[in-house]
Amino acid sequence: MKRLHAVVPVANHLLATTVILQRLAAALRDWLSSDGLIALHLLKTAMAGLLALGLAMLLDLSQPRIAMTTVFVLMQPFSGMVLAKSFYRILGTAVGTVAALVLGAMFVQQPELYMLGIAVWVSACVAAAVRYRHFRWYGFVLAGYTAALIGIPNVAAPHELFLAALTRSAEVAVGILCSSAVSALIVPQRASLALERALHIRYGNFTRFAIDVLDRSIESDQFERRFAELVDQIVGFEATRIFAAFEDPAMRSRGRHLTHLNSAFMDACTRLHALHQLLKRLRANGEGAMIDAIKQSLYELSSQLQSPELDDDPSRVAARLRSFRANLPARVRGTRCPLEAASVESLADFDTAAELLYRFIGEWVVYSNIYASLEHPVPTIGPPLAETGYVSRTNRLVVACTFLRSALMMSIVAWFWLETNWPSGGLAVIGAALVCALTSNAPNASRMATQMALGAVAATSVGYLFTCYVYPNIDGFPLLCATLAPVLALGAFVATRKGAAGYGIGFSVFFCLLAGPDNVVVYQPDLLINNGIALTATMLLGALVFAVAFPFDMRWLIDRIMMDLRAQVVSACNDALPDLNHRFQSSTHDLTSQLRLLLTRQSRRRKEAMRWMLATLEVGHAVIDLRRETDLAHYAHAYRRDWRGSLEQTYGAIAGLFRDPDERRLQQAIECLRKTSAIAQDLLDTVHADRERRHDLQRILSCLHFIRSALLDKEAPFHAAGTSSTLLLPTAEKSL
Repeated sequence: MKRLHAVVPVANHLLATTVILQRLAAALRDWLSSDGLIALHLLKTAMAGLLALGLAMLLDLSQPRIAMTTVFVLMQPFSGMVLAKSFYRILGTAVGTVAALVLGAMFVQQPELYMLGIAVWVSACVAAAVRYRHFRWYGFVLAGYTAALIGIPNVAAPHELFLAALTRSAEVAVGILCSSAVSALIVPQRASLALERALHIRYGNFTRFAIDVLDRSIESDQFERRFAELVDQIVGFEATRIFAAFEDPAMRSRGRHLTHLNSAFMDACTRLHALHQLLKRLRANGEGAMIDAIKQSLYELSSQLQSPELDDDPSRVAARLRSFRANLPARVRGTRCPLEAASVESLADFDTAAELLYRFIGEWVVYSNIYASLEHPVPTIGPPLAETGYVSRTNRLVVACTFLRSALMMSIVAWFWLETNWPSGGLAVIGAALVCALTSNAPNASRMATQMALGAVAATSVGYLFTCYVYPNIDGFPLLCATLAPVLALGAFVATRKGAAGYGIGFSVFFCLLAGPDNVVVYQPDLLINNGIALTATMLLGALVFAVAFPFDMRWLIDRIMMDLRAQVVSACNDALPDLNHRFQSSTHDLTSQLRLLLTRQSRRRKEAMRWMLATLEVGHAVIDLRRETDLAHYAHAYRRDWRGSLEQTYGAIAGLFRDPDERRLQQAIECLRKTSAIAQDLLDTVHADRERRHDLQRILSCLHFIRSALLDKEAPFHAAGTSSTLLLPTAEKSL
C-alpha cells in the first residue's frame, strides 16, 4: 500500500506534466501558424538584405545599398511571390536599362529634353502598370524606375551612362538573386500550399453561406457583405494562382484547371445570388403560397449539405447533390399539381424558382467535381476546360489619369531641379518616380505618399544616427550586420501591417538609399540630411498632386467605371457566345473589386456600386442563359416568324437600359420581355406534346420571367437611379 501511495503522486505529476506539454505544443502550433510566420518573414527579409549587401561589397560594386534596397522592395512572405516579382523585375530592369541608354543617346547634352523623355517614359510605364495588374504591374514599374535610377544621376555626365547602366543592373541582379535564394531555400513558405488551404476554406465558407440562404436566415445587408467577400476571394485567387505557378510545376500544369475551378465557383455564386433574389422578391410581393411550395425542396437541400457524414468532402457532396438533382423534377411536378388553380404569374414564380434551384445544384455539382479532381495527378473530372483565362478590365480614363498625374509630378520636380540646380534634385526626381510607381495600385495614393514621407523622416533620423555614431564605431562585416538587422527587421515589420504599409516601405527603402553602407563609407551628415529633406518634400508633393490632380475617387471617374460595369450586360446581350459566360463573370468581378478598393467603406457610393454589381450579375447571367436556351430551341422560328425579331428587340432593350438607365428604357425593356414571354407561351402551347421541346420552352420562359422580375424589383438600382417603381406596377400585372 505504501508503494501504491508513493506511485499515485508520481503518476499525477506525469499526467499534469503531459497536459502542460500538450497545451504548450498547441500554443506553439498556433504561434507558428500566425505570428510565427511574420517573425520568419522578418528574419528572412533581414537575412536576404544583409546577404545582398555583403555580396555586392564582395564584388566591389560601387553602391551595394542599391542591392539591399532591391531586397526590401522585392521580398514577400511566399516564395512564389518573390520568384514571380523577380521574373518581372528582371524583365523590367532590362527594358528600363535599354530605355535609359536610348534616351541618353538621343538627347546628349540636352538635359531638358532628356528629362522630358524620362518623365514621359516613367509616366507611360506607371500607366501600363495600372492597366496590367498583378505581377505584370511590377515589371512595368521597374521599367520606369530603373530608367530614372540609371539615367538621372548621369544627366550632366552622359559619357558615364553606359558604365552606370551596367553597374546598376548588376546591383539589382544581386538583390534579386539573394531575395529569391533566401525565400526559396530557407524554410520556404509555399504559395501553392496557401492556395490549397484557401480553396478548402472557400469551399467550406460557401457551403455555410448557401445553407444560410436556403434556410432564409440571412438579411439583405449581411448577404451583400458576405457576397462581397466572395468577390474579393475570386479576384485574389487569380493573383495567388499566378505566383503559385512560379514555384510549383504542378500548379503550372494545372493552370487551366484552376482557372476553370474559379469560373465554376463564380457560376455557383451567381446562381445562388439569383435564387436568393427571387426568394426575396416573392416574400416582398406576398407570394407566401409559392414560397411554402418550394421551401420543402430548399430545406431538404440544406439538410443534405449539413449532413455530418459528408465532412466537407467535395466528391461526396457532388454525389449527394447529383442524386438529389435527379429526383428534383419529379418532386417539383408533385408539388406543382395542387397549384394549378393559381394565377399564371404565381405559377411562373414557382417554375422559375424551381428552375433556378435545379441550375444552382448543377453548378455546385460541377464546382465540387472540379475541386475534388485536384487531388488526382491529371484532372479528368468535369466538363471540357475553357480556353479563356481570367479577363481583367481597367477603364481607359483611369490609365490616362494615371499617366497625366505621373507626368505632372515628374515634370514639377524635374523643372525645379533644372531651374535651381539643386544638389539633391536628382535624388528628388528619382523619389518622384518611386512614389508614382509604388502608389499606382494603392486605393488611396495620397495617404500612402504621406506615409512614405513620414517613413522618409524616420529613415533620415535613424540614418543620421548610424552615420554619426554607429558606422564610425564598428569594425567588420559581422558587427555591421548585427547593428543593421534590428533596423531592417523593424521596417519590414511595419510594412506588413495593414493600413501602415507606407510607413514601413518609406522607412526601409529610404534608409537603404540614404544611409546604406557602401564599400567606401562617406561620412557626410549634411548631405544625408539634404537628401532626406529632398525625398520627404517629394513625397509630400506627391501626396498633394495625387489628392488634387486626377484622384481616382473623382465622381465622374467612378461613374465611368460604373458604366464599364453595366456595359458587361451589353456584352452579354451582343457578344459571341463561346466563352462569353467566363469573360462576363471575370470582368464583372474584376471591376467590382476595383470599385470596392476605390470607394470608402460604408459609403453610399460603395453600397450603390455593390447593388449595380449584383444587378449586373443577375441580369447578365440570365441573358446568357436565355441566349443559350434559344440557340438550342432554334426550331421555334419555324412556328412563329416574329420570335427571332422579338428576342433581338428584347436584347436591345436590356442593353439600352444598362447602357443608360432611366424610366423610359426600363419600361421599354419590361414591355419587350412581356411580349417575348407571350410569344414563348404560345410556342409552349404549340409544342406541348413534344416532351423535349416543351422543356426547352419552359426553361426559356423561366429565364424571361426571372429577368422581368429582376427589373421590377423595387430595391433594384434602376429605381434608385430615378425610376419610379410605382409607374411599373400596372405593366407587371399584364404578365404572361
